[in-house]
Amino acid sequence: MPQKNTIKEYAPDSYYHIYFRGANKQKLFLEAADYYYFLSLLDRYLSRRKVTSKTGVAYPNYRENIKLLSYCLMANHVHLLIYQANEAQAIRKLMSSLMTSYSKYFNLKYHCRGSVFESRYKAKRIDNDSYLSHISRYIHMNPRRWEAYRHSSLRFVFADTVPEWLTTEPITSNFKGREDYLNFLREYQKNKEELELIKYQLANI
Repeated sequence: MPQKNTIKEYAPDSYYHIYFRGANKQKLFLEAADYYYFLSLLDRYLSRRKVTSKTGVAYPNYRENIKLLSYCLMANHVHLLIYQANEAQAIRKLMSSLMTSYSKYFNLKYHCRGSVFESRYKAKRIDNDSYLSHISRYIHMNPRRWEAYRHSSLRFVFADTVPEWLTTEPITSNFKGREDYLNFLREYQKNKEELELIKYQLANI
């Protein structure tokens, strides 16, 4: 039986919410350096410049066909909001490069063997552009203390300096500024807290 949201074919000119977790729900990031290494992989595969290995071999670059809109790196799972342009296999190639490279890094650093990730990553196509802001909000609000969380793209929304491997315009174009976007997130948090309170009160009647 196929796994839910496991896509075999990716459509060009489409947005996808990609998410994956550690094998057996184990942590993917054990210290700050691990988060930064994963971000360095995004830089490697999505920057304008070509990056080469220590031996001079050029790493593949997917910038022409992939745009990263939002991300959040949690201790044991990762969320990415991605736009795929013309090449239908671009997402598959990017994810293979990311997960293979990080697995090699993690196993070597922590003297591990076997799978670092829980089977295949999951992908959900966003079939309506109006949902992009809501998916971005969901991704940025994954951490409990999301406003101060350092390992998500929230800090780059309306920032003066944005990494070249991150493309925030499809999200920021729907808002007047950073405070407007933050209020969009806070509004959801307030409604969520009110619903949780109502559920709690009903459960105790």
